[in-house]
Amino acid sequence: MHTLIVLSHPTPQSLTHAVAQAFAKGIEQSGQHTTENADIAAEAFEASYNPADRSAYLEQAALPFDVLREQQRIDKADALALIYPVYWWSFPGQLKGWIDRVFSNGWAYSEGADGRVEKRLGRLAVHLIGIGGADSGTYARHGYDKAMRTQIDHGIFGYCGARVVTSEFLLDVNGPAAASHLATARALGEKAFAHLARGTDRSVAAEAA
Repeated sequence: MHTLIVLSHPTPQSLTHAVAQAFAKGIEQSGQHTTENADIAAEAFEASYNPADRSAYLEQAALPFDVLREQQRIDKADALALIYPVYWWSFPGQLKGWIDRVFSNGWAYSEGADGRVEKRLGRLAVHLIGIGGADSGTYARHGYDKAMRTQIDHGIFGYCGARVVTSEFLLDVNGPAAASHLATARALGEKAFAHLARGTDRSVAAEAA
């Protein structure tokens, strides 16, 4: 099985990159699975939704080359992992722009003439790892974790039919909990395809509920 790991952080020495590496090692340790990194900051992915994207949506014009390239990377993968720092209780802007442009009508979903939506990413397993500075108590007290899962897990991936298998926050990065984050990321990678062995599509979040 193959996983595309999309990470969004401009600094290679960041915790985000270290978490992505640990997650990849966890996936690859069995020798049965492979990973590919899509470092969209290093690759200078253009995040702004532009007239060409709009034409593709409204007029069924051809998608821009960079969007097609990203879709092809996902098409080759069995799983998609997004690993990112939490900015203002959401994705970094570049990662949100990546979603805006790449998850296009006709590929991630289709809108029928009757208004019904066809979910087109049902084959895809998704792993979400957000990295935040605040502690878990802050997230729970203000409902940030629930709000982000509603927006991202359900609003984006649920809309397209993709299965969110992992939905985790690695928090309090400047506190004592940070020391365990790389081990946690590796452990998440080790069980990234455990849902296949269990014969279930239930997400980690659903199991914890």
